[in-house]
Amino acid sequence: MPHFSKPIASKLPQVGTTIFTVMSRLAAEHNAINLSQGFPDFDCAPQLRALLTKYINAGVNQYPPMAGIAPLREAIAEKARELYGAAYDPEHEITVVPGATYGIFTAIATLIRPADEVILFEPAYDSYAPSVEVNGGRPVYVQLKFPDYSIDWREVQNAITPRTRMIVINTPNNPTASVFSAEDLRMLDGMLERTGIVVVSDEVYEHIVFDGHRHQSIARFPGLAARSFVVSSFGKTYHVTGWKTGYVLAPRELTAEFRKVHQFNAFVTNGPVQYALAEHMKDKDAYLSLAAFYQKKRDFFLDGVKVSRFRPLPSRGTFFQNLCYDAISDEKDTDLAIRLTTERGVASIPVSVFYREPPAHKVLRFCFAKSEETLARGAEILCNI
Repeated sequence: MPHFSKPIASKLPQVGTTIFTVMSRLAAEHNAINLSQGFPDFDCAPQLRALLTKYINAGVNQYPPMAGIAPLREAIAEKARELYGAAYDPEHEITVVPGATYGIFTAIATLIRPADEVILFEPAYDSYAPSVEVNGGRPVYVQLKFPDYSIDWREVQNAITPRTRMIVINTPNNPTASVFSAEDLRMLDGMLERTGIVVVSDEVYEHIVFDGHRHQSIARFPGLAARSFVVSSFGKTYHVTGWKTGYVLAPRELTAEFRKVHQFNAFVTNGPVQYALAEHMKDKDAYLSLAAFYQKKRDFFLDGVKVSRFRPLPSRGTFFQNLCYDAISDEKDTDLAIRLTTERGVASIPVSVFYREPPAHKVLRFCFAKSEETLARGAEILCNI
């Protein structure tokens, strides 16, 4: 194929292939146990597969409505009302999207103009900053406090300037496995009360919260909900990450602008998948039981590594467990992650890649959304390091 003859001025010159792709590829090349990328190694519920087949065979295979099919939006509205006491209008305030990452990017693209500032908490999921930068904005970082990854709200206040247009939050948080408290969101609510700052709240792990903690959705707080895009994921909830289907809740004014961008980008989200999800949502236990399901896996993995030299950090939500290796090695987490994959046969994610500058602490992230057999094999390897 001929080459483009002119130099390309990249809009994202510092961005390479995402760490998740890199580590999963490395794990496959070395036949390593993949505890890196955040996806289950088990299948979704048989009844959900059957529902998808049912609707494909029913012939609903053409374009669905741009905002999503009505039954699914109505089911989402009912869930938000029952769990968070939030009243979202299915017609004007709920949009079904092809994945949560897409929803976050579109919310940012909807509002961010050149020179706008967006506050991010780091370590930050790796899609946030590129989404800001490619739309001309400037990320402004507030660092979570190691080892519990708490927030110093004075630093947040100091980061706000007249150019601040948006704050992106993520709870339960990837990669830290921390969760925002109700007091955190009350602090944020009071801080933004007299501003025009918009919040994008990444809540894809909303149903995966442990040890009696309660998910504090932005939707619970009327003042915040009135200025926020709330993004969630069916992939994380129903073990179907490859279906790439999520949704965005936002007040009517924000949703109207969001859909202007959405309709000229993806336009619609997979139709048969939407019909299957709408019917599956009638089984509320499928998502209400998720916290206990994953807490059991977390505890199984922790029990497996308890005699290792790794030091577990608190995992209050998500399906990730961070392990500190300061008693094992002084090497960089990126180097250790590669060495563990290529030499020991277990893949993880180095947490430093979620920072602008690598921090001093030494932490690897492991995904426990795996079968007990996989987790036991991975834990055995870690105990021999």
